[in-house]
Amino acid sequence: MIPNWVRRRAMSNQEQHGSVLEVEQTRVKPPPLYKVVLLNDDYTPMDFVVVVLQTVFSMSREKATLVMLQVHREGMGVCGTYTREVATTKVEQVINLARKHQHPLQCTMEET
Repeated sequence: MIPNWVRRRAMSNQEQHGSVLEVEQTRVKPPPLYKVVLLNDDYTPMDFVVVVLQTVFSMSREKATLVMLQVHREGMGVCGTYTREVATTKVEQVINLARKHQHPLQCTMEET
């Protein structure tokens, strides 16, 4: 919203210079969001998955356990929804942590 004093000033400037200015309002779309998804495998220990969820996604032990069980039972589990840059960083952190501990845990991101 443009304050009235700005409009009055613009109008007086228009009158002095003989030109017409139109105020254009633009709306900025919010950035697209991405889901970060953990994928199940038969080799990564469940305890390690819980630690990853606590470390990378700042989940409580209870929440991390619920997500880990979802990954185990359904083959995948959503860890969170973020902007593209944050989601990319989270995916990289999970993969790097898994590699460091020699686990094949995979993580991806999907646009919501």
